[in-house]
Amino acid sequence: MAIRDLLSINRKKNSGSISKKAEEKEFPEGIVTKCPKCKTIHVTKELEKNLKVCMKCQHHFTLNAKERIASFMDEGSFTSMDDHLQTINPLQFPAYVEKIEVDKKKTGLNEAVLSGVGTLKGMQIVVAVMDSTFRMGSMGSVVGEKITRAVEKATELRVPFIIFTASGGARMQEGVLSLMQMAKASVALKRHSEEGLLYISILTHPTTGGVSASFASIGDYNIAEPQSLIGFAGRRVIEQTVREKLPDDFQTAEFLLEHGQLDAIFNRCDIRENVSTIVKLHVQGGVSHV
Repeated sequence: MAIRDLLSINRKKNSGSISKKAEEKEFPEGIVTKCPKCKTIHVTKELEKNLKVCMKCQHHFTLNAKERIASFMDEGSFTSMDDHLQTINPLQFPAYVEKIEVDKKKTGLNEAVLSGVGTLKGMQIVVAVMDSTFRMGSMGSVVGEKITRAVEKATELRVPFIIFTASGGARMQEGVLSLMQMAKASVALKRHSEEGLLYISILTHPTTGGVSASFASIGDYNIAEPQSLIGFAGRRVIEQTVREKLPDDFQTAEFLLEHGQLDAIFNRCDIRENVSTIVKLHVQGGVSHV
């Protein structure tokens, strides 16, 4: 290879390196966000104003629990509950508590669900929001206890209970104690229902495992965000069990709506308005207004 050819190659490499560095300098980290679906680059602040929904393809980015509360509840109305509950290590699973502590610092939460009382367009409700950034929203004893107490609080106040689910399922580090939370929360919801009170379950991406198989799927209204993954076992396990190729859209919100397992799919930007309308229709005599 001639020397001039080598020099040409080096110039191209250096040019690419300089271009990349210039691009990084032009867009500092956090200023812009690329949509993983359509690859459109958005100004992060504009994306956040749109509740982290891509303005081009409507891809729904992950919201953490605090962001969800801010986008859904009346400003300043939310009061959290049971923040004192702490996860222990009943099965002495190696490094379990240490991992919990890391997620506490990362999220500012005590566990993978944030629950409390507040108002939605002036109507008092109790809400629980699962956070997939805390141990993938997995359901341990404290998560189940917080959800159960939130339901019981809604029953005591005689107001609707609304949950946003996002979970990888039961937490293996707590074994059967984690699985017990499915029944515990479901029993509390049954008592809430027997009082004639409203329960709305809003399933977000992803809602899987024991959460999808219990309290997430027994709402008076089961609603989901677009393209949310919702299911119990994984695709590969099911295909190996039934020995059939599953549809490409299997376990998406759209597939479940088509097959009667959901009542509606709402774009995130419409959830507050649509859910408040449902709540208003079910509140009689203004007893749930504050």
